Amino acid sequence: MQWREPPAIYFEDYGSPVERSSYLIELNTNDGGSYDVINDASSPAAGDCCAQQSSARHNWEMNYQEAAIYLQVHATLELFALIVVVFELSMKMRWLGFQTFIRHKRTMVKTCVLFVQFIEAIVVLVRQTSHVRITRALRCIFLVDCRYCGAVRRNLRQIFQSLPPFIDILLLLLFFMVIFAILGFYLFSPNHSDPYFNTLENSLVNLFVLLTTSNFPDVMMPSYARNPWSCVFFIVYLSIELYFIMNLLLAVVFDTFNDIEKRKFKSLLLHKRTAIQHAYRLLITKQRPSGISFKHFEGLLRFYKPRMCARERYLTFKALNQSNTSLVSLKDFYNFYEVVGLKWKAKRNREHWFDDLPRTAFLIFKGINILVKSRVFQYTMYTVVAVNGIWILVETFMLQGGNFFSRNVPWSYIVFLTIYGVELLLKTTGLGPVEYLSSGWNLFDFSVTLFAFLGLMALAFNMEPFYFIVVLRPLQLLRLFKLKKRYRNVLDTMFELFPRMASLGLTLLIFYYCFAIVGMEFFAGVVYPNCCNASTVADSYRWVNHTVGNKTVVEEGYYYLNNFDNILNSFVTLFELTVVNDWYIIMEGVTSQTTHWSRLYFMIFYIVTMVVMTIIVAFILDAFVFRMNYTRKNQDSEEDNGIVLEKEISKEEVVGIIELYKRSSAATETAQLQKIVLQMDKYGQMTTLFLGRRSRTKSDLSMKMYEEEIQEWYEEHSRKEDSQTPLQEPASASNSSLKPLSLRQRSQTVI
Repeated sequence: MQWREPPAIYFEDYGSPVERSSYLIELNTNDGGSYDVINDASSPAAGDCCAQQSSARHNWEMNYQEAAIYLQVHATLELFALIVVVFELSMKMRWLGFQTFIRHKRTMVKTCVLFVQFIEAIVVLVRQTSHVRITRALRCIFLVDCRYCGAVRRNLRQIFQSLPPFIDILLLLLFFMVIFAILGFYLFSPNHSDPYFNTLENSLVNLFVLLTTSNFPDVMMPSYARNPWSCVFFIVYLSIELYFIMNLLLAVVFDTFNDIEKRKFKSLLLHKRTAIQHAYRLLITKQRPSGISFKHFEGLLRFYKPRMCARERYLTFKALNQSNTSLVSLKDFYNFYEVVGLKWKAKRNREHWFDDLPRTAFLIFKGINILVKSRVFQYTMYTVVAVNGIWILVETFMLQGGNFFSRNVPWSYIVFLTIYGVELLLKTTGLGPVEYLSSGWNLFDFSVTLFAFLGLMALAFNMEPFYFIVVLRPLQLLRLFKLKKRYRNVLDTMFELFPRMASLGLTLLIFYYCFAIVGMEFFAGVVYPNCCNASTVADSYRWVNHTVGNKTVVEEGYYYLNNFDNILNSFVTLFELTVVNDWYIIMEGVTSQTTHWSRLYFMIFYIVTMVVMTIIVAFILDAFVFRMNYTRKNQDSEEDNGIVLEKEISKEEVVGIIELYKRSSAATETAQLQKIVLQMDKYGQMTTLFLGRRSRTKSDLSMKMYEEEIQEWYEEHSRKEDSQTPLQEPASASNSSLKPLSLRQRSQTVI
């Protein structure tokens, strides 16, 4: 037990530090369970010392028991979670086989991490105390290695593939940094008033920080005050490191990213083509070697998409069958992946939802339909939105500090909300609810108008917890971006990138988690108010409470809140380090309380986040440039409507398919198809038109962009396959390729 007696102890209670006046027990589970009893300057008299020591000893025993119980519960829960992972790996090994299991690198890494953490949890449970466990940062491997994080794994793989050129440029950057650090040390160390270059270590650290411009021009001013020509050193350094090498780094990563994306698309495209060829050889028969019949195609879809209904299976077959025969040829079967994702719906027999209404009602709704589709109506609403935006800006500018929400609802709020409500009503009645809500922009308008109405209700009925909804009113201004095509392209690109950006954000959070765990293990509890009085950033951590006249003035440096005491604080601190504004203050504060080697943690974090953020920037640039090039190349295409395919089926075709399902005793499929026949009989139709629709993916855009190169890839792939295929007898080759689906060996692929 270690006794310490600092002059004043500060802790955070209800948002403000106060002074402790009693003995405190500090339980530190990071260093093997040591306990510190702390006494402050305002100690009681010596006569009460024995009583206080007895009380402190009692509190120590109580805290030790609580800590032991906490560790037992924590270690038990951790062991239970690890056992679940052991069960999952056991099932995978049982299914794949031992040889395949040990050859899969990701699975073996996961097994090794599991073994280490299992041993550590048992050690903690036996010792009844914790220790430094940086291996907890590897828990994210269990999250990454699941079926729902495939995009995260692809991002990590892409980051690792981009590392070689990145490291080359990074080494060049660090080389120039070392050269300038040595030069700065010789030039500026004679100036004793310059704390930035008094040692070679400080020179390196401050030039590294200068690369982020966080300490500029502070780092230059001491030498600049002594000799104005010293600014040349910093100008040359920033010009080379920041404006040349850093931009060169982005260019190299962007080029590597483009090359990786193209190679990945090519590999996936050829892999799909090989899979289609293999499936085609398995589905054709000796009696019909020229194509795939519907019976065999339907069996394939039962395995590939079990939830697809009988109607969609037949429509998919018919969409592939461009020759309108009873068999699907290999040439048509190559479009399998593009067609199988279509969602089929029967095309409405009427153009508008109000076509069957009486003539008077039809004319009214037809007029509303023409009105809401007219340019005059659209530009009138744009004008209203612009006026509303200007009004909100003026209204906000006139507000003073304090309560911004009065009990009286502003008349402007009611007027503009009424106009938006009338617009919503006209569009819904003129276009119909289904057509209105099928547009993304209409969905956005509906959501913003709904939130504005909820904000009006919150103001009218004085529901203070919901006042934040009123702040969402300026979102209506986003409608103005529809006026310019470039803005529409930017917003469309943003929405297309959102799923991929979500996976990149999760990838960044995984890195955050790893560094947060390491930071909590080494830096938890080291930062507090007035902790860094001996450092150069003491003012940022200082808490001064003094009296001026009759008032108590508190001068607070809030940087003590940037700590690693828990996981949430660690994430916030790491985000501040990512932004790099004044990040060196956090680094120097922690370094002053620990050791100079702590700077490596912050510098490595900056380099890692620089890699990830560069990949994110390269991804955004690649997507935007790709979309712009595609738009220029296909100016007449309507890519915003997605992929749409029309197919017409006759009543005789449906009846024939029903007979086929009846012979196979498929009652569910038969009932689904009979509904189509009943619908045709109801309207007296002999044929029905179906629309297949799906959203356009980047793969579809890539097929257009690389149309010429794709043919070369196919020819090269065919030549490669022909050269690798051994010469066999025609009969044996035919027999081996016509094996039924049930005789195929179980796949050994690890997903």
